[in-house]
Amino acid sequence: MKLLEKKRTGVLLIQLGTPDSPKIGDVKTYLNEFLNDPRVIEYPWLKRKLLVNGIIIPFRVRNSTKIYKELWDLSGGTSPLLTYTESKKKLLQERFKDEDVTVHMAMRYRNPSMDIVLEEMRRQNYDKIIILPLFPQYASASGGTAIEKAINIIRKWWVIPEVSTVVDFYDHEAYIDAMIERTKEFDIKSYDRILFSYHGLPDNHVDKVYDDGLCADQPCETEMNQKNRFCYKAQCYATTRLIADRLGLKEEDYVVAFQSRLDKNWLTPFSDKVIEQWGKEGAKRVLAFSPAFVADCLETLVEIGVEYDEDFRKLGGEVVQLVPSTNDHARFIDCLEDLVRKRL
Repeated sequence: MKLLEKKRTGVLLIQLGTPDSPKIGDVKTYLNEFLNDPRVIEYPWLKRKLLVNGIIIPFRVRNSTKIYKELWDLSGGTSPLLTYTESKKKLLQERFKDEDVTVHMAMRYRNPSMDIVLEEMRRQNYDKIIILPLFPQYASASGGTAIEKAINIIRKWWVIPEVSTVVDFYDHEAYIDAMIERTKEFDIKSYDRILFSYHGLPDNHVDKVYDDGLCADQPCETEMNQKNRFCYKAQCYATTRLIADRLGLKEEDYVVAFQSRLDKNWLTPFSDKVIEQWGKEGAKRVLAFSPAFVADCLETLVEIGVEYDEDFRKLGGEVVQLVPSTNDHARFIDCLEDLVRKRL
């Protein structure tokens, strides 16, 4: 009797998503799918629909379209998030070119859609599927929703293969190395302020990590422990400490802050307010890291690189310099390769 000699593995890289184009219709469709996710806006269905479709989208879609148009223009007429994710897929596949491992990529929202990509993977009849969300720090609204949707699709299959998931990689050596390599493009000593800016989350998102108490009850700014192991805030500070240690920075040399908030009940301090305060204090040069993003996107290139820079200059500052994301840096591909190999 002939037996299968090799097992075949499919790897699914998942990014958050991007509009198909910077046209108002595509941006509206993207925002509708994104903001109606209950893991993003955690309201009952009807309240969420009224808020998103009745208030947020109608009042924000035109401005959002303008910002996405600016992003496309900065990136040569395409979505950098999509471009870099496709590049990661190609480069990671090259690491497994002589092995029975096939790399796929999808977006949690919009295209390429997880439904279509996972259907392609089902037809490949893999022995194992590795789900790898491209979010270093775990949050229910990013890695959590990506994993949930993948599992919800797979659980409907008649044949369910072995499934392995990557929950986070906030402290992976190669990921930190890639951030350090990006920093070598700049003379850190020439900047009088250093900012580590992470995507914001509502306070209740991190509070729900704990069965007892709140995030504020934990030492998330200074240590990782068994209770805050999956707290987004704790992981952001842990990533920052690892990068800062490699750069020889002391705690007083930098500030950790959070951007892209919807209201005041989000993680603080707010990045834009930190920049504003520094400008009022007479600071001149800011170096800004964005470690939560492994591909440059609207939040890095436009929000930090353009908007924060313009606001800072109006207050007398000289520059807010964005440190590029890991993007398709070879050391970051090392990180992805290691995450996959450990699960083969």
